[in-house]
Amino acid sequence: MVEGIDGSGKSTQISVLSQWLRAQGLGVVFSEWNSSDLVRETTRRGKKKEMFTPTTFSLIHATDFADRMERNILPPLKAGAVVCADRYAYTAFARDVARGVSRRWVRNLYSFAVRPNLCFYFRVPIDVALGRILGGRDALKYYEAGMDLELSRNVEESFRIFQGRIIEEYEAMVSEMGFQVIDATGTIEEQQAEMRRVVIEKLGGSLKNQVLRLRTEDANGATA
Repeated sequence: MVEGIDGSGKSTQISVLSQWLRAQGLGVVFSEWNSSDLVRETTRRGKKKEMFTPTTFSLIHATDFADRMERNILPPLKAGAVVCADRYAYTAFARDVARGVSRRWVRNLYSFAVRPNLCFYFRVPIDVALGRILGGRDALKYYEAGMDLELSRNVEESFRIFQGRIIEEYEAMVSEMGFQVIDATGTIEEQQAEMRRVVIEKLGGSLKNQVLRLRTEDANGATA
């Protein structure tokens, strides 16, 4: 799984890593934050109307995560597949606390989450992340920039303050949660090479002996 602030490049890296693992003949399932069909429409409407409080935002994401855990994460894990997650419970630990929600309350809320075997944290300066986001679209999103917290009337300054708080939470979790830190200012190729090295070093034995392997025709995209 991967964690990091918006614009850290983590989504690109976990996507490439998933493709690489599949190319090794492994059964791989991809899970993405805030993607449950159960609450997707509710989340979309709430964001559009800017009606979420820090607590309701936390609860809606916890509901999303619980649904995906039950339907999309635990079953593949039990079957022996590799689950690659773009964000995990640690996103809530960082974002919700940055919004002022109780750290203990958030962690209790996600106490049902299984601990991942490996978590990459993409460390990146805020201005680098901001430049990447604005290089791909015209404007920052309301909640992404923390505008609901009234940190600043300037959206970019609000982004810097809010994402800075998130970074503080992530950095405090590096040792506690055993994050594998990736320098997200490196090239895509450099970051991916480091991820693969860590995967082989930390999970090599499990990948060889305990993970579901696809038949050749499955790995190449044919149906079973």
